[in-house]
Amino acid sequence: MSGASQMLTIRVPLAVRKRGGQKLVVTPGGTMNRDASGADSTMVKALARAFRWRRMIETGRFATINELAAAEKINSSYVSRLLRLTLLAPDIVDAILDGRQPEGMTLPALIEPFPMEWASQQPAIPIRPSHSPTARCWPRSARPHRRA
Repeated sequence: MSGASQMLTIRVPLAVRKRGGQKLVVTPGGTMNRDASGADSTMVKALARAFRWRRMIETGRFATINELAAAEKINSSYVSRLLRLTLLAPDIVDAILDGRQPEGMTLPALIEPFPMEWASQQPAIPIRPSHSPTARCWPRSARPHRRA
């Protein structure tokens, strides 16, 4: 047999998409090659910043968003938009941290206005169910309280 007759060519349709500043390979089944946690690092960092900034304001380290923005050397409107992420329902935050957010969700889309009531956020921000038997659950004491 010649070398050419022994060659086998396999073609797999796939797409390369950018997500969180990284390139991901999407296979025909719709699965993506992600890092170990599967989380979008850009959105995880944004959530971490938002909750850190909220804590800084709540503890009195900064009195206003403008002071915080000046200290962080960023635009105050960006700080305001990111701070809104702290109003997301805990299960949506959990889904983002676990990488279960909707396929096309990006940070710019996430910081667009969304309903403030947690129950109303579910249809606006659908999340994929957890495949992990050890999915995180927020204890009642850890949930933020809403003022009337």
